[in-house]
Amino acid sequence: LLTHATHRLRPAFFMSLDVGITRSPPLMERRSLARDRGLPAIGFTEPKASITLEDGTELVGHSFGAPVSVAGEVVFNTSMVGYPEALTDPSYCGQILVLTYPLVGNYGVPSETAMDEVTGLPMFMESHKIQVAGLVVSDYSHAHSHWNAATSLGDWLKAHNVPALFGVDTRLLAKRLRTKGAMLGKLEQAGEHVEFDDPNKRNLVAEVSTKEVRTYNPSGAPHILAVDCGIKLNIVREFVKRGVKVTVVPFDFDFTSDSIEFDGLFVSNGPGDPTMAEATVTHLRTLMQREPPVPVFGICMGNQLLALAAGARTYKMRYGNRGANQPCVDLRTTKCYITPQNHGFAVDSASLPDDWQTLFVNANDHSNEGIIHRVKPFFSCQFHPEACSGPHDASFLFDTFVDQVRGCPTRITTVPPSMYSRPTLNKVLLLGSGGLSIGQAGEFDYSGSQAIKALKQEGLEVVLLNPNIATVQTSKGMADHVYFLPVTADTVEKIIRKERPDGILLSMGGQTALNVGIELHRSGILERHGVRVLGTPIDTVIATEDRELFAEKLKEIGESLAMSLPATTVEEALAAAREIGFPVLVR
Repeated sequence: LLTHATHRLRPAFFMSLDVGITRSPPLMERRSLARDRGLPAIGFTEPKASITLEDGTELVGHSFGAPVSVAGEVVFNTSMVGYPEALTDPSYCGQILVLTYPLVGNYGVPSETAMDEVTGLPMFMESHKIQVAGLVVSDYSHAHSHWNAATSLGDWLKAHNVPALFGVDTRLLAKRLRTKGAMLGKLEQAGEHVEFDDPNKRNLVAEVSTKEVRTYNPSGAPHILAVDCGIKLNIVREFVKRGVKVTVVPFDFDFTSDSIEFDGLFVSNGPGDPTMAEATVTHLRTLMQREPPVPVFGICMGNQLLALAAGARTYKMRYGNRGANQPCVDLRTTKCYITPQNHGFAVDSASLPDDWQTLFVNANDHSNEGIIHRVKPFFSCQFHPEACSGPHDASFLFDTFVDQVRGCPTRITTVPPSMYSRPTLNKVLLLGSGGLSIGQAGEFDYSGSQAIKALKQEGLEVVLLNPNIATVQTSKGMADHVYFLPVTADTVEKIIRKERPDGILLSMGGQTALNVGIELHRSGILERHGVRVLGTPIDTVIATEDRELFAEKLKEIGESLAMSLPATTVEEALAAAREIGFPVLVR
């Protein structure tokens, strides 16, 4: 089946990559190619549909959502998972979303009617409906399987009257958008036509913002007033989880009047151009003049609105940042956090007034990722610390804000001294992955070769142990000395005695190198020869390799662990599987 699927997808991939054709091969052509190869006639029964960009690029695929045609701004998201959360994010209002991960829909969609007992909000969604104008994926999984699934992605889209397209080269689309920037586009069903439409000319915030005031956890404290510019529901959940009372108000609600009392102000994420939310900016500017100041925290568009209220400028990015793995550096500590993001506008850091400064910066494109007032309790971030569906690196910002509102002393953040206590090294031994067939474990070769380059850039002499001759890292000009010998403790000790390295790198050779490193550590060989383990500490390696020890470490930090049982025979494995409950993972 996988072979057949590969043959079905390969023509579209190579045609777009090698000859620049922007249309996927038609259904009959794919069937003809399959027949020529002696394969079953694999094709699609779904009606045809197309995605057209304003530069003339057109890709033809097949519809799996509602049979309607739409227009909007075409953007792409690089996340591997989290499409239910992304599709219900109000920040995507008016946009046709391209998911770059190739296989989408395999875990279905969770229930929309399952409600959180504390807040009464949908448990698995970021709003009460699908917000995107349309969806484009490479390969749609018609058969979904997940314990939490209530329906398929296609049926969910149809229920919300949202069109979707599959069977097109999303890699080509993403490259086109990265090269030329975000563009207008239209997703059209066969025989239907719509005109291009720019959603950024509309006040999208007004379209998605709540029309009524609603309070969550009314008995909680302190009281946070949340300005809804398109708020993601997990933001409310994060606040309520911290025991506070949250009142969500429309984007144009006048919170400077005496109509409502609150202890801290939160400004949410939202879609489109932040300058459209003029009412919010005006009210923010007024509130920030109060003495004593009311703490203010903003996320995503909240970051942009806070900057506008302070007197700074915003601008439209080339193609924006949308995904779950954007690295952001905290300029107080230089610590880097992996963050989820969804925005097409950003703050111009150079335009910030003197009493404001950049708090976070994107490590990839150096765009602004947050601002902070030098004296007053005002700060914001461009990324999403509420992180649904993850990661959760920056969730501490909610604690920071709530502590400010409660009047707790500001926590001191400093650069860790370890940054300036670098060991003196001259020569490093790097362990490869051991004996493998050609073509296996390419990730070890890649990581090892990059490690060699990094070490040599630091002016270090590199000794490599790797029995695989057909690798990049063993090529001429990479390591200073290469030993084509088995990766064993005995071999490594002999090399240590001969080469006298100061450090050893274990984490680039997979299981073989890690096991050898543990053996060398426990036998005292590394300590006896004064060889320091670089990268992942050896105690951490031991803790993660020992299943029972790893389980204890997870319990220490309150993380759950899947039930597991060992087995040495088929009968024992079947008994263990019955006790755990199917489905099970066998390794």
